[in-house]
Amino acid sequence: MTTTAAPGSSTSATPSPSQGGATAASAHTSGQSRTSDQSHPPKYPTLLSPIQVGKRQLRNRVIMGSMHTGLEDDPADAPKLAAFFKRRAQGGVAAIVTGGFPPTMEGNLTPFGHPFTDEETVAAHRQVTDATHEGGALAILQLLHSGRYGYHPMAVSASDTQSPISPFPAREMTVEEIEATIAAYAQSAVNAREAGYDGVQVMGSEGYLINQFLAERVNQRTDDWGGSVDNRQRFPVEVVKAIRAAVPEDFIVDYRISVLDLVEGGQTQEEILQLAEKLEAAGADMLSSGIGWHEAKIPTIVTSVPRAAFSWATAALRERVSIPVVVSNRINTPEVAESLLDGSWAPAGGFAHNDANTERLPGTPQGDLVSMARPLLADPDFVRRAEADEANLLNICIACNQACLDHTFDNQRASCLVNPRACYETELELLPATDVKRVGVIGGGVAGLFAAEALAQRGHAVEVFEAADKVGGQFRLAMMIPGKEEFVSSLVGVQARLDKLGVKIHTDSPRNAQELLESGFDEVVVASGVTPRIPDFPGVREGLAGKIDGVEVMTYAELVSGVKRAGRSVAVVGAGGIGFDVAEYLQDYRDGKPQELKSWNEQWGVTTDPAARAGLTTAHPHCGQREVFMVQRKITPMGKNLNRTTGWVHRATVVMGGAELIVGAGYEGVDSEGLHITVPATDPKAINKAMKDAKHIRNKEERKEALAQIERDMAENRVQRTLGVDTVVLCTGQESVRPDEISPDAAEALRPRVHVVGGADVAAELDAKRAIRQAVEVAAQI
Repeated sequence: MTTTAAPGSSTSATPSPSQGGATAASAHTSGQSRTSDQSHPPKYPTLLSPIQVGKRQLRNRVIMGSMHTGLEDDPADAPKLAAFFKRRAQGGVAAIVTGGFPPTMEGNLTPFGHPFTDEETVAAHRQVTDATHEGGALAILQLLHSGRYGYHPMAVSASDTQSPISPFPAREMTVEEIEATIAAYAQSAVNAREAGYDGVQVMGSEGYLINQFLAERVNQRTDDWGGSVDNRQRFPVEVVKAIRAAVPEDFIVDYRISVLDLVEGGQTQEEILQLAEKLEAAGADMLSSGIGWHEAKIPTIVTSVPRAAFSWATAALRERVSIPVVVSNRINTPEVAESLLDGSWAPAGGFAHNDANTERLPGTPQGDLVSMARPLLADPDFVRRAEADEANLLNICIACNQACLDHTFDNQRASCLVNPRACYETELELLPATDVKRVGVIGGGVAGLFAAEALAQRGHAVEVFEAADKVGGQFRLAMMIPGKEEFVSSLVGVQARLDKLGVKIHTDSPRNAQELLESGFDEVVVASGVTPRIPDFPGVREGLAGKIDGVEVMTYAELVSGVKRAGRSVAVVGAGGIGFDVAEYLQDYRDGKPQELKSWNEQWGVTTDPAARAGLTTAHPHCGQREVFMVQRKITPMGKNLNRTTGWVHRATVVMGGAELIVGAGYEGVDSEGLHITVPATDPKAINKAMKDAKHIRNKEERKEALAQIERDMAENRVQRTLGVDTVVLCTGQESVRPDEISPDAAEALRPRVHVVGGADVAAELDAKRAIRQAVEVAAQI
């Protein structure tokens, strides 16, 4: 079967935007989009309408929210940061907020940063602001003091304390240091204006220094800067007052307020609303919402969080102030953004039991502007596509965090799984091809589809050949996993863009490189993906063939694709990323439908009750639909190597669902009784502690012998166990698929005309990030 796309042109054109638009009557009044006319009214009239913020007018209601890219610390990276921001400005956003810059040396997130009082840093930012303005957007510098989140020995906070996410304790600031820090905020704002910025955003949320002053969780002071609510709120109010007094009226002062702390000892909603009123009186022009501390045990931005899950908290804020309020978190389509601003937003199933905010919906806007960060990493043309009514072409953010936040917390440069050019605009360029070629792509998984898109954007004639009856590969499986339903939108978007680019997609069409080269293709990209690896222990092959009475063995692909169905008691063999996905699938099968917000709030213990401190209530985890055992060979804690910012969510979810986690297992075989394993006789926690202690032995030979002895003890002291399950699901890795067994050596011999990418090159589970990046890099070179 063949799907032929209509001829089209690249969607990545970036014309310089206009600054036109009428002045809004007030902060909470919608205007008309500059793109509207009588015959073609805009589909998103509120989102695309201008708005007045302080003395400045924004061309629409979309702000690119702050994110740390890894390009902030070294002034030498300013040209790369400038290119990154310019591309988003050209895509139509009204304003761009930078990653956080500290007002003092102690406020650095890492020991390598430069405060915004450093002359070299300030001078370097002129090229950042010039580039942003050239693209048509306003530039806003975020001022962020890390407080006890500082990953260095200079960390300070409201009180002597240590955060659970930093190994460095923070000491209590003296009164003199507090006053000096307030002055440093003001001076940094002055410096920002000199560097060409149109405003600053004061980071007062996410658990950073200002948030630490506001919450009893950290602030244990007994002087004028702690104790009572008024005293705890003095620091942020004085910061805003100092900045307002130091800069002109037309310089925007934005404050990012924590509308929901989501930690024990956090603020109540009434405290937050009182602070908002004080900040407005102190001179803030706009309030941007922040959700949750970094140490919170509630997920706030991962894929499994329902869209706009916390907008109700921003709506409450909007009712108490007259300045514009910015709603944020898990907003990734123009439809969601528009509904939040025009009052039509209503999550399926409501918010929660005895919801105190239900009366706000529908009919009440949740905010006056929207802030999006990761969605603009994924697609810098988000606003342009909304203006052109081409939201179907969006390269949608799937909230995976794999290339953005995971990189940030590992001190790497951020990028995007579905857009590897993000933050690499000056290095990974898709220039027009000087020699237009006919290119065949074997495989319609994400590596193949994104390679085809990049090739077509450069002007090549591209065709995709997929052996299955549908494209999507591993993404088609992933979209069935609870919390990963967004993945289907990514597939829909890339197929729509390929259609516009004129790329032909052939399904049910297995091919190999030699066939395509002989049929007239100039180059071939092999992106044929992976297949599940089958472990070699007794009973597996028989079980896969259905020859064991009462027990069925299946691969993860057979389960999730629906080829086979699991029973009521299941052993998941292998506990990597795929193993956790499968466990969640078994516990909470939803047929690809996202979880309703009410259900999600109940599961995680989030309440909209304004009387509840920090938005927390008793969690009511859902009982899993099946009995699930997760089994792994390694003795280390299960899920240890999952992604840094999302792994804890997966671990918590499977535990809440009632799964039993078994580590250090030896697989003895599968028969009609179930899965037979051996496990260490000693408690795995004790074994891991012994291994940790052994690794600290200084003498190399003694350390090696101590670890070897632990391994011998584990091998000798084991007990038999039989898991009486009716289903065994194999999540034991993957192997590359190459048409007609094309080996790496053969592919090498055919170069430069054949290029193997993605899982076909290197099989590694849940590695779409590497696969897509490699595919785009190869496409850039053909």
